[in-house]
Amino acid sequence: MLKTNRYREALAEGRVPVGHMVWEFGTRGISRIVESTGLDFVIFDMEHSGFGIERMFDLIAYAKACTFAPFVRVPEGKYHFLARLMDAGALGVMIGNVETPEHAKYIVDSVKYAPMGRRGVGLGGAHTDYVVPDPVKYFADSNASSVVICQIESPKGVENAEAIAAIPGVDILWVGHFDLSTSMGIPGQFQHPDFLAALKRVVDAANKHGRKLGIQPGTPEYLDQWLSMGFNVISWNVDSAIYRAALEAGVRLVRDRASRG
Repeated sequence: MLKTNRYREALAEGRVPVGHMVWEFGTRGISRIVESTGLDFVIFDMEHSGFGIERMFDLIAYAKACTFAPFVRVPEGKYHFLARLMDAGALGVMIGNVETPEHAKYIVDSVKYAPMGRRGVGLGGAHTDYVVPDPVKYFADSNASSVVICQIESPKGVENAEAIAAIPGVDILWVGHFDLSTSMGIPGQFQHPDFLAALKRVVDAANKHGRKLGIQPGTPEYLDQWLSMGFNVISWNVDSAIYRAALEAGVRLVRDRASRG
């Protein structure tokens, strides 16, 4: 009934969950393509893409036939996005620029069923495979499985990171590194002392309250650095960047071989 959450399985096995973000190639085949790599979760991004709600229902339906956990980054941390995407069958949501514990509590309330939250009940839809489950068991299973990811992307979010992490039901503090550096007035300066201090503050806040730490590196160097700082949920880049890098490498290869005569 409730799709197995491979992200939580990875945690239970003592592994760092590894994922990927899809924001361009919302195709019928993308779920099978990314599944073939063995990743644990995929974040379908509505914030920076053209994906609408109907497209997300389709992508989540395709993902339910795969082993990875489908998460969605919503365009805004509002109930009508959060609850509807959970009803589509998403196993977790990512919310950009969470700055206060009050907002974090609102997000948890929108995702979790009572008594943990205040999510509306509409059983018998996509999230329950179109049958009505035992409600008491389903509510408990869903609350335990669903994943709430709060992105820290501003100085205010960093300042309130500990209070956000303290909210029951928040699973991951996820640093949006470009947004955070930009909001600090040091865009893209990921080795700046102020940026590194902000990362440490978020790491300390998450560790204090037993939350996981997420981030999305695009190079091996940043991966190594952020793993060493304590980040333990990793999304490896976005679909368009990976496609471009692979194609660019292939074009160089062809031109190099062709130039040899």
